[in-house]
Amino acid sequence: MPLSRRRFLGATLAAGAVVGLAATGCASGAPPVVRRPAQRPLAIPPLAPVRREAGHVVVDLTAAPGESAFLDGPTTPTWGYGGLAFGGPTIRARRGDEVTVRVTNRLPETTTTHWHGMTLPAAVDGGPHQPIAPGASWEASWRIDQPAATLWYHPHPHGATERHVHRGLAGLFLVDDDVPVDLPDRYGVDDVPVVLTDRSFAPDGSFDTAHRNAVGLLGDTVLVNGTVAPYLDVRTTRVRLRVLNASPARSYRVSAGDPVTLVGTDGGLLPSPRVVPDVLLTPGERAEIVVECAPGRRTVLRSLPDDLGAVNGIAAAAGGHDTLDLLELRPADRLESSPAVPAVLSREAPLAESAALRTRRFDLSGNRINGLAMDVRRVDEVLETGATEVWELTNRHTLPHNVHVHDARLQVLSPGERAWKDTVAVPPGRTVRVLVRVGPYADPEVPYMIHCHMLRHEDDGMMLQFLVLAPGQRPGTVTGHDHG
Repeated sequence: MPLSRRRFLGATLAAGAVVGLAATGCASGAPPVVRRPAQRPLAIPPLAPVRREAGHVVVDLTAAPGESAFLDGPTTPTWGYGGLAFGGPTIRARRGDEVTVRVTNRLPETTTTHWHGMTLPAAVDGGPHQPIAPGASWEASWRIDQPAATLWYHPHPHGATERHVHRGLAGLFLVDDDVPVDLPDRYGVDDVPVVLTDRSFAPDGSFDTAHRNAVGLLGDTVLVNGTVAPYLDVRTTRVRLRVLNASPARSYRVSAGDPVTLVGTDGGLLPSPRVVPDVLLTPGERAEIVVECAPGRRTVLRSLPDDLGAVNGIAAAAGGHDTLDLLELRPADRLESSPAVPAVLSREAPLAESAALRTRRFDLSGNRINGLAMDVRRVDEVLETGATEVWELTNRHTLPHNVHVHDARLQVLSPGERAWKDTVAVPPGRTVRVLVRVGPYADPEVPYMIHCHMLRHEDDGMMLQFLVLAPGQRPGTVTGHDHG
């Protein structure tokens, strides 16, 4: 059978990709998945204690080492926030709140704490420019001024983000709006956090990091809120799942078997609900889905195979061939009736492409953006406060990538209703056009980041910096903190 040009190019790319993976000196494929029956109740991260001081909602977080019992046998050395050995408590606040979070570092390494998806001043963004040395504390204060959304927090030290997140540092930050929406809202009952990540275990119980390849670090076991093989007892006819992909490299195509109702994405609620067969989440992305439950009928939330737009060699290395059981929903024999999902979820006006001031282009290739590696002392782009722009993100690599933009709210330019995002998948060979709107906070010296959220790529330098300036303001001197 003659080999078409398309099939020839695909085969060539696949062969080159596998050679490239092998050349890294690391395992080239994803580890074989370990399948376990659901046998542990899903842990629900506690809500972080809050108090009020001088009109501020105050939260204290301590990052510290701990020991976690994920499996029968030896315990695992882990890191956690807020008294948890792994993960972190869920911070919850309302739009309009003045928030202060005080982070104390009890780790043996310098870290940071980034508020992923939050619109806030650059000086408290928690990126590489706000290091917290061992034994030190750092305070971030800002006013929450964005719609209801499922956000999260995690470390962002330059060159060491994968290691710090992999050891367990991640937690949810839920923003509630001042305009209520009739969705399930009882935290841990019918409004349930589902923080997905994956790990492999060495015989001594420690995390095994052998399966790091050019895509990143993949595990053979899924943890949901830090629980292996979990189940959730359900008492209502509908349950709202706030799903976060907190994995360093693995993507998940989340399915409940039957269609689910998508009500929210990274940046908040959709204008109206969408019934979808499944939801693909690359690292850092979130989705809020409502699952219909019938009395006594168990449902398994699974991650289904997805080629991630890549040729076969890369898809396998990225775990794209894997089927993973995530969470078993176990409805009671009698269920409390839940209200129907509202037809209108958000009245926030979409961004208008006609309002875009300019178009910027970003090429992703070789773990670089526009051919540049991250330099904490270099400013790559300058935007004006509140600006709306079109960004064209082009993946010229054989690897899947995604792009996370700090401080900004994004909408992918595609047919249909546009969802609010802060992290966007960019498959190999594709250009994704997004509308980007940055916040109102100007700072001539402290930048925000744009980077791939596949954490090995970020640590390898796939990240640029941008300043947000007021009209007429000029850039100052950016001071770097290279502590990776």
